[in-house]
Parts: sequence; C-alpha cells; structure tokens
Amino acid sequence: MKVSLMFQSPVVFAIICSCIYLLFLVSKSNGQATTDPIEVKALNSIFQQWGISDVSSWNISGEPCSGVAILNSTNIDDTDFNPGIKCNCSYNNGSTCHITHLKVYEKDVNSVIPEELANLTYLTYLNLDRNYFTGSMPTFLGQLSAMQNLSLAINALSGSIPKAIGNLKDLISLSFSSNNFSGALPSQLGNLVKLEELYIDSSGVSGEIPTSFGSLVNMRIMWASDNNFTGKIPDFIGNWTKLTELRFQGNSFQGPIPASFSNLTLLTDLRISELSNVSSTLDFIKDMKALTTLVLRNNMISGTIPSNIGEYEKLQRLDLSFNNLTGQIPSSLFNLSSLSHLFLGNNSLFGALPSQKSSSLLNIDLSYNQLSGSFPSWVTSDLQLNLVANNFIFDSSNISIFPMLNCLQRNFPCNRASPRYSSFAIKCGGPELTALDGVVFERENKSLGPASYYVTNTSKWAVSNAGMFYDRKGSLYTQNSLAQITGGGTLNSEFFRTARLSPGSLRYYGLGLENGTYNVSLHFAEIGYDDQSSRTWKSLGRRVFDVYIQNF
Repeated sequence: MKVSLMFQSPVVFAIICSCIYLLFLVSKSNGQATTDPIEVKALNSIFQQWGISDVSSWNISGEPCSGVAILNSTNIDDTDFNPGIKCNCSYNNGSTCHITHLKVYEKDVNSVIPEELANLTYLTYLNLDRNYFTGSMPTFLGQLSAMQNLSLAINALSGSIPKAIGNLKDLISLSFSSNNFSGALPSQLGNLVKLEELYIDSSGVSGEIPTSFGSLVNMRIMWASDNNFTGKIPDFIGNWTKLTELRFQGNSFQGPIPASFSNLTLLTDLRISELSNVSSTLDFIKDMKALTTLVLRNNMISGTIPSNIGEYEKLQRLDLSFNNLTGQIPSSLFNLSSLSHLFLGNNSLFGALPSQKSSSLLNIDLSYNQLSGSFPSWVTSDLQLNLVANNFIFDSSNISIFPMLNCLQRNFPCNRASPRYSSFAIKCGGPELTALDGVVFERENKSLGPASYYVTNTSKWAVSNAGMFYDRKGSLYTQNSLAQITGGGTLNSEFFRTARLSPGSLRYYGLGLENGTYNVSLHFAEIGYDDQSSRTWKSLGRRVFDVYIQNF
C-alpha cells in the first residue's frame, strides 16, 4: 500500500505518524495468534496417552488456544470447563500463544504423568486431581518454573516426593493429598517461601517435618492429617502468623502442643489429635477468638476448659473428647450463639450440667466423664445428647427424659439380677436377620447421629455413637449397598447391604452378661468404596479404624 502525505508543520507530522503506527499494531494484534508448535505437539501427545478427545469449547487437534481458552472471563475452575486449558496470547506482539493452565479433573485417567508435560514450560496452573495416575511424581515438574498452583491429589502416585519441587519458587498452592507416597518430606520444600496453601493429608509421607519449613511464613492453610509424621509438632509453626487453617490429625506426633501456637490468632480451623507421651494444656488458645472449629481430640490435654471460652463468639464446633480435662464446664460455653457441635467425651470433668444452652447447640457429647447431679431444663429441647458413662442419678423425676440412659452410667446397673445373658447378635445399621445357622441378629437401625445412643427394650445390649463428618453436609451414619458379597460363611449378601458408619467412636455394650470368657465375631465388608480392581479414583479410598473389646 502506498501512502502520500503532505505536512504543514513538524507537530502535525508527529501526530499523524503516531496514529498510523497505532493502527498498524491493532491490525496485527487482531490477527490469529497461534500456539507454540512445541506445546501443541506435547498437548496432543499427552491427551492421546490419556485417552482424551476433542471438546467443543476448544480444539485439541487443531489450534488449542482458541474459543474459551483465550477468553479472560474463562475460569479454569469452572466445572463445565473440563478438561480445560487457558492460554496467554500476548507473546511476540500478540502472534504467539502459550498454554498457562491445564486441568484434567475427575476423568479417571489410568496412566502416568508423561515427559511431554515438561514442554509446557509456561504452565502456572496444573490440576490433575481425582484420576488414577500411577508411578512417581516426575522430577521434571521442578523445571516448570512459572508454576503457581500444582495439584495432584487423589491419585495412586507412589515413591518419594522429588527434591526438585523445591525449585518452584513462585508456587503458592501445592497439593498431593490422598496418594501412596513414602518417605520424608524433602527439606527443599522449605525453599517455597511464597507458599500459602499445602495439602498433604493421607499422602503417605512420614518422618519429622523438616526444620527448613520454618521459612514458610506466608502459609495460610496446611492440611497434613492421616500421615505418619513423628517427633514433635515444630515450634516454628507458631511463627506462621498468617495461618487460618491447620490440620494435624491421625499422625504419630508426640506432645505437647507448642506454646508458640498462642501467636496464631488468625486461626479459624484448628484440628490436632492423637498426640502421645507428653500432656498439654489449653492455655495456648486464649487469644484464638476467630476460631470456628476447634478439634483437640485424644491429646492427653490436662487442666481445665478456659473460663473465657464464652468469648469465642464464632465457635461452631468444639471437640475436646478423650483427654484428661478436669473441673466443671464453664457456664459461658453455653452462651455461644454459633456453637452447634460440642464433644467433650472421655474426660474427667466433675460437676453438674450448666443451666443454660446455646440456641444453636444441636449435638452435645459429654460421654465418659464424671458428671453428676440433675438435668437442667434445656435437656428436653430438640438436640442429640450423649451422656453415656457418667454418674447421673435417675429417679422418677428425670428417668423419662432419656429413656434407658440409666443403664449406661458408669456402674452399668441394668440386668444385675436374673435373667442374665450369655450371647447376643446385632445387625449393625439394619433390620433383624437370621443367619444360615439359625442365629438371630437383632435389628439396630435407629437414627444415630453425631452424639446419640440406643438401648434395647430388653436392656440386653446398647449402642452409642460419637463424632461427626465435619466436611460433608447431610452425611448419613449408615451405608447401603446392593453389592453381592461372597465368602460370608453363614451370612449371605443381605447381611452386608446395610452397615453402620462412624467418624469417631461406635460402641456396643452387652448389658447383664454372665461372667466368663466369650468368643466375639465381627463381620465386615467394604461397601462404601468402589472395588479397587476398577481403577477409578473412587476406589482409592481406605477405611481406618481400631477395634477395642473391653480391656483387649
């Protein structure tokens, strides 16, 4: 194109030339930008190995950086955009696109993480959650230096965590929960000083938390439950003053809970359990007024419940069960307007129940304490209340409030006289059934919730449940299945179509049994998780529990 211009002054010339140059840039940027061919080849190879075909929103086999993949309004976390990529097409004056986001979520991909992924060097976001990836976490992931969010949770990955992950200096969020890794966390992860979120629960890692983690002062969320961490919970976590959520349940830590935790005043969710050897107190929570969930179960905690607990106005869930607490329950606890779930089971609390209850408190578990005295008026309200194994005295004035609860006090007074029993069988979570050998399994299909109990009308046996599924709404405490179970001996598949579930403690009591030696038979079948031979992410779950029979 030939352009003829006449200029009357240098000022006009400058203005006209500027306009022509801007128009040229706009015209060039409106042209079709193309994806780096190396990345196109890598993406096609990856998806071919994973069995992923074209999707309507963007073209895998042609130009991947097109359609919704280049729209600013596209949210990679949108459930309707899966699998999905996002691109940045601002490179080389708008002529080149690079893939920055890749998500393949809950697609049951049965494969490994291939080497071609290393060619997507501009990735800032990678989400491969809920598949069935096997093999190791590749070392080459440490070469993706632009990575900010890396998530490989709920897969079947194994081996050790690569030291090279510590090279991802821009990483903000890292997740490899629910895998089959082994060995200790590499100290190099302490180099991730921008890290704000770390999800490593049920990942299989073990050993002590590296001292290098003391540098992770930007941490806001750390989930590290259900591993085999040993040693003590590090004092330096008390320097993570931005922390809002910390979960350390089901590990092999020794106590005590560090006193430095008193610095963590922004915590909204704190869950620590199963500490051994050294006791702790609750002194460290004195300034944690932002807490909504506090779970400190089975930590050898001694002392008393803080008298200022009523100042924790946002507290909704409180579990201090299976500790060594003494003293009375502070009356201010029952003035908390937000508290909906309270578990104080198996402590050594003395005294009567307080006279007032929060209007939001629906589930109260005070089982296995030394509580005594009479019931206040609020126990007749609509709530689940477990007062098993205390020292309450029942008479005509209160025995009708909780029928048969008198049988489950610490001295278990029912059926002390004849007739005594020498056997019973229970169909947990289901109706009465008769086995092939004629044994009648009595029904146990009452609606047990987070804090509840049931005693048969014959006072022959009883059951109590404690604990709640904190992260699942509307969770049921029974499991149903139509699966055909084989190998049950005298029990056919019908016996395994229902089962009782508990996230905490499920106890059955034989009342009035004759003294002597008994054989106890427990029948289990996994009906909650898919068959592991199906190689789907839903088959990766595992159920963890202990069986406790009286003193054994």
